[in-house]
Amino acid sequence: MIALGWYEVIKFFHVLLAIVAVGFNATYGVWLARAAREPEHQRFTLRGVQVLDDRFANPAYALLLVTGLLMVWVGDLDLAQFWIITALILYAVAVGLGLFVYTPLLRRQIAVLESGGAASAEFRTLAVRGRTIGIVLAVDVIVIVFLMVTKPTL
Repeated sequence: MIALGWYEVIKFFHVLLAIVAVGFNATYGVWLARAAREPEHQRFTLRGVQVLDDRFANPAYALLLVTGLLMVWVGDLDLAQFWIITALILYAVAVGLGLFVYTPLLRRQIAVLESGGAASAEFRTLAVRGRTIGIVLAVDVIVIVFLMVTKPTL
């Protein structure tokens, strides 16, 4: 018989949610690069990224916080450990950038694409800004994953 405690069950869901959130986000660059080469597919691609982000990745990130805090509580971990507190700070940065910068930028990019087309100067500016924010978010999330896997101490 397999003996699993609450910690292991919560950790399983935590890792599964991380795979969904980070995995979906990792595909955005590929989709957006392909769409940039085929402008007729820009609208479909941007709307697809928006659906993946709004309905899958972002809810998974929200549940990652919940399951992570549950693991701290159930596993009797110290929330003030370097790797946990640093990851939480980086998580707050990612949430802030995602909710208040990337998501509105993506909405604006779609609106400009629909009104002015992929060749418009404003769309190109928004695309560069979106790519830059996407890279910053990717680095932030990679550092969080590194901290969660390696659990470094000071």
